[in-house]
Amino acid sequence: MNVLSVIVFLPLAAALALAALPRLGDAAARWAWVAVAAADLVLVVVVWSRYEPPRVGALAFEERARWIPGVNSSYHVGVDGLSLPLLAMTAVVFLACAVYALRSPERPRTRAALFLFLQSVSMGLFVAADLILFFLFFDLSIVGMYFVIAGWGHNNAGRSALKFFLYTFLGSLALLVGFIGLYLAADPHTFDMVALTAQTPLTGSPAAGLVLAAIVVGLAVKTPAFPFHTWLPPAHTDAPAVGSAVLAAVLLKMGTYGFVRIAMPMLPEAWRAWAWVILAVGIVSAVYGALVALAQTNLKRMVAYTSVNHMGYIVMAVGAAGIVAGDTAQARAIAVTGAVTQMVSHGLVTGALFLLAGVLQDRAGTYDMGSYGGLARPAPRFAAFFAVGAFASLGLPGLSGFIAEFQIFTGSIAAAPVTAVALLGILITAALFLRALQQVFTGTTRARSVGFTDLRPAELWAVGPLLLLSLVIGVLPRTLLAVIEPAARAVVELVGR
Repeated sequence: MNVLSVIVFLPLAAALALAALPRLGDAAARWAWVAVAAADLVLVVVVWSRYEPPRVGALAFEERARWIPGVNSSYHVGVDGLSLPLLAMTAVVFLACAVYALRSPERPRTRAALFLFLQSVSMGLFVAADLILFFLFFDLSIVGMYFVIAGWGHNNAGRSALKFFLYTFLGSLALLVGFIGLYLAADPHTFDMVALTAQTPLTGSPAAGLVLAAIVVGLAVKTPAFPFHTWLPPAHTDAPAVGSAVLAAVLLKMGTYGFVRIAMPMLPEAWRAWAWVILAVGIVSAVYGALVALAQTNLKRMVAYTSVNHMGYIVMAVGAAGIVAGDTAQARAIAVTGAVTQMVSHGLVTGALFLLAGVLQDRAGTYDMGSYGGLARPAPRFAAFFAVGAFASLGLPGLSGFIAEFQIFTGSIAAAPVTAVALLGILITAALFLRALQQVFTGTTRARSVGFTDLRPAELWAVGPLLLLSLVIGVLPRTLLAVIEPAARAVVELVGR
């Protein structure tokens, strides 16, 4: 069995084992989750250490097996510079969530099994090289997150879970329609992603725009981009901390990853034709997300809306990559590199911020920023970690957010100068995080801050590595960029040809 298959199915096997052992103690279930997540991360590190960029149109660590031969769909997996960084980020985030949940008393065996299932389908999506396989993992992630929000959330968790499921499931149906359109246009008919990228079957067809629209809408709902974002804030606000971390860090990336893996290389002509529309959606999402985040008094909703802002930068960058005018190929490749880097950075940083927000709910039962003040005095470690996460999110040099956003804007502005408008989003994001830091952590200790317990060891070991990786990427980005850049150039060549 290929190492990628082990990475994908090891968590699923562990989830089934946990479900089949009802007498397993709570502590054993928690530590089993940590052990399996750690083992999966080790395997991803092994893959990264042996990774060599594949030739254009190929994947590394490929494995293929017959699956649904009647429609020419196979179990086909592999990685390249677009998927490997997201695979690694996913493994890190799930391990952080497993460590964070070590003290949580709520049905630990069931929760561990559910999150291991979610890890399996998330890993599977990022290595899938067949559209049906991609869609299977895409849909299963929706089911898994629905049960996380409904089962372990708070406030209006049931309503928020239902809204999340209906919105994203409807988006997945649009995605399936687009996949079928690609299949029918291919000659021979196939769902193989490598073959479809080589064929670009709808080039010159009037139906290409409709197929692209179906795929883009399906992915935009998951991203989420404006105006398909309305499910996100309630889902985040009412989800448990580990659920919000996985939703923001991993599940949102399934949408933007689909842009660079499926929409851009398989429908290059249609992508070029609609690039300005996608670019505009990205700019609006970036500025709108920041403005609405600025208006929030609930810290978790504020962080949720910053996800709309940050994902907007990614949509803007991939839109700019489709604007083929003049000698801008290098700039467009920089924009795509920045987009993939932003997927990794946002996963690490926003995952950490949501885990930290969960500490507020755990200690004081509220995310309302007005209920705190002077929190840095009783909880200095919590204050320091939140400050680092906030500065990473707003793009401070020396942290991963800067590396990502610098490349996004450098490439996007060179390809389409109008994207400079989205710089306003960075300014607003800085303002909203500084206001939150001032309101919650500075001044006289009062209200819910009195008697607030600082970060516990499990919380430190969950959040600390995420922020440390953001720092490492910010200071030493070459290890990550060396993997992403060849794949980004290949995507731009496919779109621009």
